[in-house]
Amino acid sequence: MSRRKSPRRQLQSLCADVHPDDGLDPKEFFRQRVSNTQEQARAFPRKTLQLCSQVADTLNLVLSGDCADECLQCLQVVAVTPAPNASQLLVVVCPSSAGAAPDPATVMERLASANGRLRNEVAAAIVRRRVPRLIFQYVGCDPGGAAEA
Repeated sequence: MSRRKSPRRQLQSLCADVHPDDGLDPKEFFRQRVSNTQEQARAFPRKTLQLCSQVADTLNLVLSGDCADECLQCLQVVAVTPAPNASQLLVVVCPSSAGAAPDPATVMERLASANGRLRNEVAAAIVRRRVPRLIFQYVGCDPGGAAEA
């Protein structure tokens, strides 16, 4: 049996009304559509998302407890996402309390200077051959609770 589309005349002789889906391959027609959440789950493998979660937990602990810099102690990790893959991670941080919102330029400068130490802490917490690069993004929070970039 041929897999090519049936000619229009043959379709018209077999049925009273010709519809747009007549003559299509059933494998294509009945294929399940992918939802947005399934697309996001496929975008990053499960192990990459586990790595992001582990890095977020480690950085939260380091920033809140072990950090000697007062400016970095008032930060909390909001999200860690692969950017573009697991070799480089985007770490989004914001102030942990609404009252103590430090200057974004100062925070980024201090995070850049502490980047090596933070990567060292991440390396101790994860089991990987290479430690991912950390890229920081500071997001200030307004009194209403919404984040602003």
